Amino acid sequence: MTADADASGPSRAPQAAAVLRVPDPSVILLVGIAGCGKSTFAERHFTATEIVSSDRCRALVADDPTDQSATGDAFSLVTFILDKRLKRRRLTVVDATNLTRDQRRRYLGLAAKYDVPAVAVVFDLPFEVCVARDERRGDRRVGRDALQRQRREFERGVDQLRRASEYRSLKILSSPEEMEATAVVREDAGR
Repeated sequence: MTADADASGPSRAPQAAAVLRVPDPSVILLVGIAGCGKSTFAERHFTATEIVSSDRCRALVADDPTDQSATGDAFSLVTFILDKRLKRRRLTVVDATNLTRDQRRRYLGLAAKYDVPAVAVVFDLPFEVCVARDERRGDRRVGRDALQRQRREFERGVDQLRRASEYRSLKILSSPEEMEATAVVREDAGR
């Protein structure tokens, strides 16, 4: 028996926490398909006032976070809030799918306008994990077909994202365990 095992069986070394260093202030773009855990991750690591959620903005303008007819107005609100927060040099998390360069461009433009760094956190979880999570969402379900469309869009955009130079840092999370083990550390970027 080695020093790492006991009578109950082999022990596993604890998974070392990955560290995501984020400048404060900054704009943090969460990128991933529905059901990948973006909102849960955001709620675990950031305050409610730091998170600007497209679903929450959709609910604010239409009383329903799933009302797709309110998407344009919801994203206008996301952009408006981000603009006001960055003007005040406040760290802000954009909780939306952010799957394409065009979707991210407006937020990167605001980051540049206010000279605030941008960070991308990419949730590249297995598709079936996202499907299972989506099925547990009750009345907020997106459905497998929509998830497949999002996944195709994600796969096209993630290579562009990896090559993008607009981000101070890029963190790719590939499993629920990696998401759970990630610690967010804020670094003063000056206010």
